[in-house]
Amino acid sequence: MKSNRRTAGHSADALDFREHLQNFAEAPTLGHGNLRLAVTLPDGEDVNEWLAVNTVDFYNQINMLYGTITELCTPVTCPSMNAGPKYEFLWMDRTMKKPIKVSAPEYVELLMTWIQNLLDNENIFPSKMGVPFPGNFLSTVKQMFKRLFRVYAHIYHSHFSKIVALGEEPHLNTSFKHFVYFVQEFNLVDKKDMQPLAELIESMG
Repeated sequence: MKSNRRTAGHSADALDFREHLQNFAEAPTLGHGNLRLAVTLPDGEDVNEWLAVNTVDFYNQINMLYGTITELCTPVTCPSMNAGPKYEFLWMDRTMKKPIKVSAPEYVELLMTWIQNLLDNENIFPSKMGVPFPGNFLSTVKQMFKRLFRVYAHIYHSHFSKIVALGEEPHLNTSFKHFVYFVQEFNLVDKKDMQPLAELIESMG
């Protein structure tokens, strides 16, 4: 469950991340106002429409953030999709009988392709006004957010020092806080599935 370039709990990224945990409440973010208020359903807005719009937004945000560290996140440095030594994420879709272990970059590529295909599916994400969302829409969105969380977790645990070096820490922190507030507001990801970043989330208050 550990990448080849580090030992459990003692890599530069792991140490940087532990320090970040201690100071996350004061960590740099972008000046985007009250994020908790920003995630609430606007008056008169359909909840499914709101979920759909924000699903696309977070998909794009996470794609952009991961794109900044792709040169360091390779099958060699990250042979499994993990969030530290205690959490490893396997991939599974409809074509598979059981989950499989893949490298972190392969996992992210499979995930982003899977989400893009869902977003492009008019039967799941209808683009025309007045067309109803399917009965399984909420469960689909929950699965998407559960898996998107894993990308944040991998970035924080395995590539945080690179994010800081690139000056992307405020973007990552703001995006993650926004993400957490949104999933909490609409109960999209179980608390147990966010354990890899539990301390970070608790520090948000």
